[in-house]
Amino acid sequence: MTTHVLGDTTVLLGRSLRHVVRSPDTIITTALMPIAFMLLFVYVFGGSIDAGSQPYVDYLLPGILLITVASGISYTSYRLFLDLQGGIVERFRSLPIARSSVLWAHVGTSLVANATSVAVVLLVAVLLGFRSGAGLLAWLAVAGILALFTLALTWVAVLAGLSARSVDGAAAFSYPIVLLPFVSSAFVLTDTMPGPVWAFAEHQPVTSIVETIRHLLAQQPVGTDIWVALAWCVGVLLAAYTLAALAYRRRFA
Repeated sequence: MTTHVLGDTTVLLGRSLRHVVRSPDTIITTALMPIAFMLLFVYVFGGSIDAGSQPYVDYLLPGILLITVASGISYTSYRLFLDLQGGIVERFRSLPIARSSVLWAHVGTSLVANATSVAVVLLVAVLLGFRSGAGLLAWLAVAGILALFTLALTWVAVLAGLSARSVDGAAAFSYPIVLLPFVSSAFVLTDTMPGPVWAFAEHQPVTSIVETIRHLLAQQPVGTDIWVALAWCVGVLLAAYTLAALAYRRRFA
C-alpha cells in the first residue's frame, strides 16, 4: 500500500514539476519580492537600524528566507485551485490511484519550488555580503527548520486551495503570513517596539524561528528558541493537515 501511494505521488509530482519548469516565472516572482525587500532594508534602512554587532544583512537574512517561503506557498494554493476548477482532480480520482497522492504531489512541488527560491535568495545575500562560519550540522539544522516551516505552510495553502471560491481568494490567504515577519525580530530588535506590539512579536511563531536560524548561522547557542520554533511548526502542520484532509473528503464525499 505504501509503495502504491509513493509511486502514484511520484508520477503526479513529476507532472506538477513539469508545469513549474515550463513556467519558471513562478520561482522568479517568488524570489523577486524578498530580494527587493533585502535590497531595500540593507541599502536604505539598514544604516539607521541597530542590529547589534553583526552586519545587518546577516541579521536580516533569516526573516527574508521566511518571507520567501510565505510568498511561494500561494502558488500551491493557486495551482490546486486551478486543478479543482478544471476537473483534473476528479479525473485523477476516477483512476486506480491513491487519493492522497493528488494532494501530496502539490505538497512535494511546493517543497522543491520553495527550496529553489530560497537558494536563489541565499545566493543574492552572499553577493550582498552575507557570511557565516556555521558548520555542516548547523546548515543542515537550518535546512531542516526551513523545510518543516515550508511543509507546515504548504498544508495551510492546500486547505486554502480546497476552500477558495475564486483564484484571488486562493492566493489571498498568504498576505497576512508574508506580513508576520515585519512584526517580529526579523528586521529590528523587539525591545524597540511599543508594549502591545512587543508582546505580539515575542510570542508569534516567526520570532522563534528567525532567532533559531540566526543563532545557528552565527554559531551561537539557540537556547529554548529551537523548541518553541519546532513546536509552532509541528502544531501548524498537524492542524493544517487534519483540516485539509477533512476538507478534501467533504469536497468529494
